[in-house]
Amino acid sequence: MSYRFKAISISYKHAPVEVREQVALEEQGCRSLLRKLKEIIGINEALVLSTCNRTELYYCADQDLSQTILPLIYLTKDLHNPPRLKNYFTVYNQHEEAIKHLFRVSIGLEARVVGDMQVYNQVKKAYQLSSDEGLAGPFLHRLMHTIFFSHKRVVQETAFKDGVASVSYATVALIEDLATTIKNPVILIIGLGEIGAAICKNLASYTHQYTVIITNRTEEKAITLAKEYGLHTIPFENRLASMRRADIIVTALRPTNCSITTQLINKKESLGFKYFIDLSVPRSISPEIEKLPGTMLYNIDDIKEKASKVLEKRRAAIPAVEAIIEESSQELAEWEKEMLVSPTIRKLKKALEDIRKKEIALSLKELNEAESEKVDKITKRMMQKIIKFPILQLKAVCKRGKAETLVEVLHELFDLEKEKQDER
Repeated sequence: MSYRFKAISISYKHAPVEVREQVALEEQGCRSLLRKLKEIIGINEALVLSTCNRTELYYCADQDLSQTILPLIYLTKDLHNPPRLKNYFTVYNQHEEAIKHLFRVSIGLEARVVGDMQVYNQVKKAYQLSSDEGLAGPFLHRLMHTIFFSHKRVVQETAFKDGVASVSYATVALIEDLATTIKNPVILIIGLGEIGAAICKNLASYTHQYTVIITNRTEEKAITLAKEYGLHTIPFENRLASMRRADIIVTALRPTNCSITTQLINKKESLGFKYFIDLSVPRSISPEIEKLPGTMLYNIDDIKEKASKVLEKRRAAIPAVEAIIEESSQELAEWEKEMLVSPTIRKLKKALEDIRKKEIALSLKELNEAESEKVDKITKRMMQKIIKFPILQLKAVCKRGKAETLVEVLHELFDLEKEKQDER
């Protein structure tokens, strides 16, 4: 069997967010698209990956089906003839090219923040959806498990996944470090732009350890995020009172939202022991606040410096990561070649087994039960030794890409085409 792997991709590299969001799919949308691929086009192996940064579809087919698949994506999203959208998609029709792309996406080489662990988990979820919908066949199973093993090697053998390299992840890592010194920590996040919202998302797994309070000038956004991630909300005008209650205060305000901490400084009141993290540009927390007893301030430069050092280490590890991908891709290619001759091996084994059974059947009538069992065992061992060499030769020439001639010889020698007809 020959596997021809292809991919269709739209990502942050070539499409702005207002374009990507038009084709972004939730889990139900991914399931719906997979079913359409199976029922309408007849695809047997496919994977749909949709994140905030990319929507991609991988599939096995002999021909380029991108012009048939794109309308199905539009149909799933209830889009009607969007002529300009197709210009943002990249099509990977070369088998090896599509495989390498999925490797690079899964391991984090194509992530907005290089080495991002989140995309790997999203790929695993996409694979699970394919399995659930019956669209993970032999090739996709082998490919995905090869990718998972490669990812494990990357983690163990390189620095590519070390540390946190985005502002939001670095901020959450800092919060986690600071919170270890506080009993029942309360975290207040003021401002829910792109960075503030990302911090909320990354803090969602800590809600059993911390009390996370969020507020935003547009209250509706705060309520939506709170429901999605299990957080608490307060009205924006109550942020000063909540600041007194909080142990760690994160501000991610737009410049127009003005500082809210100058008032605290002017009042000369004691805030108690608190950590401030200012992610705003221009700054929304005055450096003077550190003069108050028991306060410590981190700004965006402190966070970015930490993230930048991690990114430098990750970028330095890229050649080692690419070497692992190349090695794993070669192993997958060798498995594919072996799969090409596996039907011949199976038919050869069956042909020789049929010969063995017919020949010993002539003699078994003259033997008692014990003798029959002995003859059966002896002839089985003989056949295993006879077939071992041709199988090894097939696999060897397969690795060299020259199996066709030997396959033809074996088919003619043992009349394997007849075996195929008999199976039918």
